[in-house]
Amino acid sequence: MKRSLLLSLSLALASVPALRADGWQLHPDATEQASVPHGKVQKMEPFLSKLFPGTVRDWSVYIPAQLKPGETAALMVFQDGHDYVNPKGHWRAPVVFDNLIAKGEMPPTIAVFINPGHDPSKPVPQNPWKNSNRSLEYDSLGERYARFLTEEIIPELEKRWKISDDPDKRAIGGASSGGICAFTVAWEKPESFRKVLSTIGSFVNIRGGNAYPSLIRKTEPLPLRVFLQDSSGDIDNPFGNWPLGNRQMAAALKYMGYDVSFDYSEGYGHNSERGGAIFPDALKWLWRHEKTASTPDTSGDLRGDLTLLNLLLPGEGWKTVAEGLGAVDGPCSDQEGNFYFSDVKEPAVYRIALDGKKTKLADEGVGGLKFGPDGLLYGCQGQKKRVISIDIRNGEVREIATGVQPNDLVVTLEGHIYITETGSQQVTFIDPKTGAVWIADHGIAGPNGIALSPDGGTLAVSEYKGEYVWTFRIEGNGTLTAKSPYMNLRLPIDPKGEFKLNAPPPYQAASKGDGMATDWRGRYYVTSALGVQIFDPTGRLCGVLDKPQSSKPLNCCTLAGSKGDTLFVGNGDKIFSRKLQIETPKTK
Repeated sequence: MKRSLLLSLSLALASVPALRADGWQLHPDATEQASVPHGKVQKMEPFLSKLFPGTVRDWSVYIPAQLKPGETAALMVFQDGHDYVNPKGHWRAPVVFDNLIAKGEMPPTIAVFINPGHDPSKPVPQNPWKNSNRSLEYDSLGERYARFLTEEIIPELEKRWKISDDPDKRAIGGASSGGICAFTVAWEKPESFRKVLSTIGSFVNIRGGNAYPSLIRKTEPLPLRVFLQDSSGDIDNPFGNWPLGNRQMAAALKYMGYDVSFDYSEGYGHNSERGGAIFPDALKWLWRHEKTASTPDTSGDLRGDLTLLNLLLPGEGWKTVAEGLGAVDGPCSDQEGNFYFSDVKEPAVYRIALDGKKTKLADEGVGGLKFGPDGLLYGCQGQKKRVISIDIRNGEVREIATGVQPNDLVVTLEGHIYITETGSQQVTFIDPKTGAVWIADHGIAGPNGIALSPDGGTLAVSEYKGEYVWTFRIEGNGTLTAKSPYMNLRLPIDPKGEFKLNAPPPYQAASKGDGMATDWRGRYYVTSALGVQIFDPTGRLCGVLDKPQSSKPLNCCTLAGSKGDTLFVGNGDKIFSRKLQIETPKTK
């Protein structure tokens, strides 16, 4: 009996990671030094938030001694600020800032130590870790907390100090739920924050944070510098495994070529012992001057994977093609790769040749444009309830069908036309030769963009008010069969939704799936609220390209250029292009 009990006890102990004996040790750069100028920590008035109504929070601001009156300062924001400003805690941030700024290892940086919000109608907790709004603010994905900082806190700072608007001079940090919060802010607002310090981050399913590794792997890399820290003894509970979550984050960031450092150690639990011990070194790494080139690690890709990284060319980003436009729509290309588009508000149809020469072809506003096998340019005019053809040689315009309300169209190799009629939720077939018009499908939630597979045998339709790209098989007589919700569009997070515990984030119902294009490999490019979503021929999401102008709608796209490897998009009042790494098709 004793032997059995001892064996069981030894096995139980063997399954528990041994804690490190050294634990937290005061870093030399966390020790006050008489020869170093000391900054000041100024307690601010409790802040009442509008973005988090009914919540109030304590906060304080560190002003470095080296900051001269009127001089612009760098910025770093800490969640759970009470812990970082504690002179006897593991972080001792004001002392560390004093020492690193004095040594030139950080620029003169204003630090904000901000606590989570609390409902003043509820009893005040013994410490701010228990503030009523902490989990909602910190664990929720989406932009609301980022907006709280950029629209409420930073403007308040700017009333007293000059804060750099350079995102590379702005950092954000936190631990546990504050750690995932720090990453979320930079993920949502890379134009405002580009340095992230996350220790023992809660990248688990408290409020959907476990989605981040997958999102990172399928989103165009952002210009972020990320320092992660976790240990094997961190939490493993119903919300998830913290060590695994952080290792997944580090692997995803490395795979996508981010500037990332991951400190992973044995033993430490869910505390600030390890994070505090290396805090000065983490700050030195975050604020170092040298730039690190993006070096994705795709060595583990399967041969057939058409990942986003396969498409991206180093150093190639969005370039402005045309600007000052009214309403861009109908982008398409001809066999030579010349680019065509319509400014619906002007109204006019233009061609931009391979040499960059711009030519007006017709005084018509057109919502969708495609060339037919007869060399005519076919277009949609929803307001006039008709489909037209344009002879680009002489500008002659002819009516092809009337009594319809087309949004976008495709033309098959046989010369048949399919249009989307968004308002009536239908896809309509048109035969220009016979004049036949009939409903080919009904019921898609706002059918909008439409595209053909490279062989012309599959029709794809994007859903503006839903989350799918639907596909059909085109039969010989033009009927559509085998209807399938083949591709799942990534949905925007609803900032006004309810972020429930242990549940995915609340998503908006509408993806705003819009204009579409395909390349010769069978990839589908779909404009949406989040950017250009790209799918492989099997319907799997390859990844998402961010919108060139994040605040304006992205409604149309096409592939053009002499090799068909340049993606053109209509984004608000501008047209942008981006060269992609699309392999040249093999000739027989």
